[in-house]
Amino acid sequence: MRRIALTVQYDGTDYAGFQLQPYQRTIQGELQTALSGLLQHQVRIIGAGRTDAGVHALGQVVSLLTDNPIPDENLLRAANNVLPESISVTRCATVADGFHPCYDAVAKLYSYKIVNRGLRSPFLNRYAWLVPDPLDVDAMAQAAQALVGEHDFTAFAAAGRTTRTTVREVYGIRIERDGDLLEAWAAGSGFLYMMVRIIVGTLVEVGRGALDAPD
Repeated sequence: MRRIALTVQYDGTDYAGFQLQPYQRTIQGELQTALSGLLQHQVRIIGAGRTDAGVHALGQVVSLLTDNPIPDENLLRAANNVLPESISVTRCATVADGFHPCYDAVAKLYSYKIVNRGLRSPFLNRYAWLVPDPLDVDAMAQAAQALVGEHDFTAFAAAGRTTRTTVREVYGIRIERDGDLLEAWAAGSGFLYMMVRIIVGTLVEVGRGALDAPD
């Protein structure tokens, strides 16, 4: 039996998140269905984390066990031939048996894009939040620094969380502007249910002037 690690990318717009959900289309479900067919046995995918409905991924690591001798490079090509166009495998490698994509992850990095203008962009509509109001990026960046470190993030978690603790460590938050496009980057040990969305929403309220940035 060998353990294989896959790095996957996906457009999550049409999915109910990563984790299996009854009667809903998910990234884990699509991967398990496609790879079970290729490897000719039932495959169970373990992910580095769960993404919420509509969230995309550029480099999410998952793993599986198989006794199929297919070479890694062949599995990479075959997987991309049978997966939906919205999901792609960018790397495939046999790893040590003790590897776990969640516990061995060094950090998790989220990017949240904002189109900051009065008119929507048809090219970014699926990937960015349209905010027409002027935003003070310096105030947003200042407010973000108060969230860096280890804190209880209960106030930034949506209802429905199932975690045992709401304490998380945020390594850093960066706000960048390129013309009308803003991008917020958040890196940490892990994030609560919808935590990044709520953080970004709060920072936007600071940028609008509706909330004061902490001193």
